[in-house]
Amino acid sequence: MQTVRERVRKRREALRAAGLRPVQIWVPDTRAPGFAEEARRQCLLVQNDPQEKESLEWLES
Repeated sequence: MQTVRERVRKRREALRAAGLRPVQIWVPDTRAPGFAEEARRQCLLVQNDPQEKESLEWLES
């Protein structure tokens, strides 16, 4: 029986052999104090921006 470490190593080797590479992505912590307030502040800044409206319409289509 393989250990978890061995299974992970084997899986990563297979992904690399398929031409993929690992990438680490950092995203905002939605649980952090002040996150909701900052998100709201930024939303209000672009609320009536014509370019933002155009971008949102494009994403929705």
